[in-house]
Amino acid sequence: MKTVEVIKATANIIDRNKGIGQGRQLRVAPYCRVSTDDEEQLDSYRSQMQYYTDIVQKNPNWALVDVYADEAITGTQVDKREDFQRMMQDCVAGRIDMIITKSISRFARNTLDTLKYVRMLKERNIAVMFEEENINTLTMDGELLLTILSSVAQQEVQNISANVKKGLKMKMQRGELIGFQGCLGYDYDKTTKTMSVNEEEAKIVRYIFERYVAGAGGLIIGKELRARGYKSKMGGRSWPESTVIGIIKNEKYKGALLMGKTFTVDPISKRRLDNMGEEDKFYIENHHEPIVSPEIWERAQEILHRRSKPRILPNGKREVYTRKYAFSSIIKCGFCGSSLSRRSWHSGTPHQKAMWQCVTATKGARKFCPDSKGVEEAQIERAFVESYHRLNADNASVLNEFLARVEDSLTGDNVGREIEQLKHEIQALEVKKNKLLDMRLEEMIEKDDYELKYSEISATIRKYNARLDELTESDLSRKSVQKRIAEFRKVLQEHNTMTKFDRAVFESVVEAVIIGGYNERGEKDPTQISFVYKMGYKDKLDIKAYRSPRKVRVDRKTGVKGITSSFDKNGPEITCFCDSSDARGKCRLSDEKTSQNRLKMGKNKLF
Repeated sequence: MKTVEVIKATANIIDRNKGIGQGRQLRVAPYCRVSTDDEEQLDSYRSQMQYYTDIVQKNPNWALVDVYADEAITGTQVDKREDFQRMMQDCVAGRIDMIITKSISRFARNTLDTLKYVRMLKERNIAVMFEEENINTLTMDGELLLTILSSVAQQEVQNISANVKKGLKMKMQRGELIGFQGCLGYDYDKTTKTMSVNEEEAKIVRYIFERYVAGAGGLIIGKELRARGYKSKMGGRSWPESTVIGIIKNEKYKGALLMGKTFTVDPISKRRLDNMGEEDKFYIENHHEPIVSPEIWERAQEILHRRSKPRILPNGKREVYTRKYAFSSIIKCGFCGSSLSRRSWHSGTPHQKAMWQCVTATKGARKFCPDSKGVEEAQIERAFVESYHRLNADNASVLNEFLARVEDSLTGDNVGREIEQLKHEIQALEVKKNKLLDMRLEEMIEKDDYELKYSEISATIRKYNARLDELTESDLSRKSVQKRIAEFRKVLQEHNTMTKFDRAVFESVVEAVIIGGYNERGEKDPTQISFVYKMGYKDKLDIKAYRSPRKVRVDRKTGVKGITSSFDKNGPEITCFCDSSDARGKCRLSDEKTSQNRLKMGKNKLF
């Protein structure tokens, strides 16, 4: 039998790219990390860097490549660790032979990531040394131990995350403010963990709520904020619609606090989602000083909810609520009840103008609403200015009488007194019910008598509670109307005179605009316009009286001036270049020859 000589394995790692058998110093890269920026963690971070630098320098067989370190970075996601990624790139480039780190949890707390990078490095003959676990990934027989230990590290992360989440919930339950860094209108004191009103910013918040409740949309409010030069909390001048709506939704502005709006799906991905009921929420009323009243905040939420729900048109199509233009979603057809949409006539020409037309007639078919007519936007604006003047002057006494009558009907009821009386009676019945139960427990009353009396009292309590709910809702409505009357009067006083259309005033006082309708004789009147004010007052005008002035045009060939009609229901604009035309553009000459000449010169249809 032949003798077999055993050649012992060397302890040194051989760089196969340099040739087998050529021993040399190992190029070592220490990796260290801390997950927070606390002072203690930062001291640990500096100590780790110094420790590994000393270890490599003391070993004559090792050469230090660089110390790779991530500061205040989570270990659950390696893609967020810049130095870790830099280290991997150097490994791929062939600059590193071995990585040393304190433990598996320092390297990665995700089992999949740990195995992924260890296998990738092993294919390139690069070792990873874990000090605490005493594991060298090149000398170990298999991955079982590494898989078990990295799984334990990942479970540790999940346990810590669960404990932290539980602690945060306990703090929320105690009413402590968690995760708040301040918002527009409020300053946050990290020491006392209290919120205080910032009056300069609070003016912006109040303006946003006032305009939204008045009828303006988020897009328009954003434009107005930019025009006024208002700045956001961070000093920016941009006010996108989403920012304005976010402020409207924020319950902090009414003095309340809702915590737990979002939650973390898992500690590995750290993905956050809106809490739709998956986790507990914590709500605190009267937590801090409000910027707007609860009534205004609730009214803003009602408007927001109403606008977010698409309306169904008679033809079955959905119509989304919008406040892009002053008349959007509040202008209606007096014949079919549909909304009017904004269209551009003669687009791209000097005669371009904005028109409002019935949706049923334009998108459906003319036969479904044959009496509706398109109305120029400028006409509606001029008609409102006139109606508003009449409201403040000619009809002021009628309006005041109307408002006074509404106020008398609201203050003359006994809703508040009846509510208090019902509460007292319900409380007395509850006491009776408890006494009845005690008597039954002491066997002072028979079972049949007890059940009969108990059911009678319970039925009476249910009846009183139902009535109490009705009265409470009525009382809230009464207070809302009283507030609206006060705001209505305030707008009229502050804007007593108005020379041109003001969208803010319009949205503050007008509930709806109706184009077309029926006169006193019950006849259809397509030129009727009605403004329904928010207090129920209705003012009717004739839209024809507010036509745009005629445009003077000059024929290029002859130089003769002509007058163009800017409002014509049945056809395109008409121009007459005859010297004999009157102020309305109609020619006084009627002979056939002159008419033919006019038609030829005007190149358009005659009146």
